[in-house]
Amino acid sequence: MAAKTSIPVETLRQLIAYDPGTGALIWLIRPREMFSAARHWRTWNTRYAGKPALAAIDTSGYRYGPIFGGMFRAHRVAFAISTGEWPSDDIDHIDGDPSNNRIANLRVVNMQTNMRNASRRSDSISGVMGVGWHKQREKWQARIVIDGRTHSLGLFHDFEEAVSVRKTA
Repeated sequence: MAAKTSIPVETLRQLIAYDPGTGALIWLIRPREMFSAARHWRTWNTRYAGKPALAAIDTSGYRYGPIFGGMFRAHRVAFAISTGEWPSDDIDHIDGDPSNNRIANLRVVNMQTNMRNASRRSDSISGVMGVGWHKQREKWQARIVIDGRTHSLGLFHDFEEAVSVRKTA
């Protein structure tokens, strides 16, 4: 989903209420001037006003939804409403929970920093990030990625040793 920032933050604040303590986004009652016909205005406010905004959840657990025909991620909208400006870079969920959009849980980071906070893959055999089984050598392999380059930390007979080396690195 492409990041879209063409909506002014003041317009967002007219459309959505944000509770920084809970991370909830709620559609506000829209003024008549935003609609071409009175029936569209009444229909929209009856159907959506007071209800959760950007409440769809993607396969990664992030909340998102449409605003004026564009798709927006809830954490970026929450950040924009709270700070008064669109984030200049990635937004990281400090606790790793993509549905927790409390402002205390959001921070602007570059992509490299954001990737460091990634959780382990669901298909991980070892259960430890950066440690995997090397089939050909029949040993545990420890690796780390720095500046986009993968560095091998060695092969180990002992799983705990591989984990220890990876954590140290």
